[in-house]
Amino acid sequence: MSEEKIDFVLPWVDGNDPEWQAEKAKYDTSAVMNSSDTSVRYRDWDNLQYWFRAVEKFAPWVNKIHFITWGHLPPWLNTEHPKLNIVNHRDYIPEKYLPTFSSHTIELNMHRINGLADRFVYFNDDMFIIKPVTPEDFFKDGLPCDTFGLNCIYFGEDSAGHFNGSDMEVINTEFASRKRQIMKRDLGKWFSLKNGFRINLKTAMLSFWEWFPGFHYNHLPSGFLKSTLNDVWDKYYAVLDKTSLDKFRKEYNVNQWLFKYWQFCEGKYSVRSPKTGECFHIKESNFAKACDAILKQEYLMICINDTSRTENFNEKKLMIQDCFNKILPEKSEFER
Repeated sequence: MSEEKIDFVLPWVDGNDPEWQAEKAKYDTSAVMNSSDTSVRYRDWDNLQYWFRAVEKFAPWVNKIHFITWGHLPPWLNTEHPKLNIVNHRDYIPEKYLPTFSSHTIELNMHRINGLADRFVYFNDDMFIIKPVTPEDFFKDGLPCDTFGLNCIYFGEDSAGHFNGSDMEVINTEFASRKRQIMKRDLGKWFSLKNGFRINLKTAMLSFWEWFPGFHYNHLPSGFLKSTLNDVWDKYYAVLDKTSLDKFRKEYNVNQWLFKYWQFCEGKYSVRSPKTGECFHIKESNFAKACDAILKQEYLMICINDTSRTENFNEKKLMIQDCFNKILPEKSEFER
């Protein structure tokens, strides 16, 4: 088992907090808002306690949990837990970017968190561990574990294609001229059997392009080297600075996937099977499968992603809570 310290980073927003709502309203105008900043992004599934229960039960080896918040905290959270570091936006995000209501600003500046380990895993608050995991599920030989391959960028309603496109602009500026050498250097990773037939087939078909058209991406917890974030900021400060200055997400923004893709191109990752986890963008057609995945603990990790197509939200929220409670019924020491 790896003896390197591995931290978890988790940002959280209480969209029901009236003080936060009032602060957001000062900047929330039609001039800066777009479809990615609807109320769906801030409504609460009330299942955060299960994230902490899962970490305590399934990943007790974690070094620290850096819990990022605007200032509000869940009333049940045990803030005295020795593994918990409460991180206010003011504690690590440069003042010129504050206040921010953009997940991109929160993510792009994670390396500035005081005491953050050199190796860390970034979670959205809709990503859960649902069965026992080891450090080697996230880092192997000191490198982040990830599922990797070439892919085309999808641009569609409610997609993150525009952010992905901005990320790839930076990636191709930095690495496109070396694509052939990069693929040759890591041929065993690009076409690893762990990737699966479908991912390897896409990679083979897209490898003839002179540039990187895009990468396969699992919407699951991501392992990062803190040094990667420092390197990208050093080389592309203007790009990250521009995104961080926006109070809300805008279509030209880059996001934290840029760091993931940078690690891919530098070969600083270990191959992980896509069967490690699954993301469910919740809608009527897949909701039952999402519930079954939790109850049967079919994966190591799962993402329950809220979307504008998530109907009967309150009903589904209660059902998801019930599923989590069946596999994680006992309070953790992170709860009062």
